[in-house]
Amino acid sequence: MSGKIVHFEIPFDDGDRARSFYKDAFGWKLDEMPEMSYTIVSSGPTTEEGMPSEPGYINGGMFKRGEDPPGSPVIVIDVDSIDASLDKIKELGGSTVTGKLSVGDMGFAAYFADPEGNVMGLWETASTS
Repeated sequence: MSGKIVHFEIPFDDGDRARSFYKDAFGWKLDEMPEMSYTIVSSGPTTEEGMPSEPGYINGGMFKRGEDPPGSPVIVIDVDSIDASLDKIKELGGSTVTGKLSVGDMGFAAYFADPEGNVMGLWETASTS
């Protein structure tokens, strides 16, 4: 077991709203699977089998919120600029939970709520120049 994150899932109350938010905010590719009440999420380029074709990112899924699994996942999304991302998130109906915080000399973190009420994280790597 490597300890790497290999998948994520995001529950929603309104599938169209959630899919639109993540597609517009981060450019994710979304493939609905109505027969399974599930949406496949590709956060980067994929192979013909739908697996990540480059190291450094994961794919996931979205599903209608219910009792199983309960609650909201928290994953961290790498961005070029937390400030710009939080502005875009607000524009798309999300909100800031915790603003930009310094994490030593490594980078910055922040937390936001999407329009579905899920709390997610953002990560901005510190500039090396």
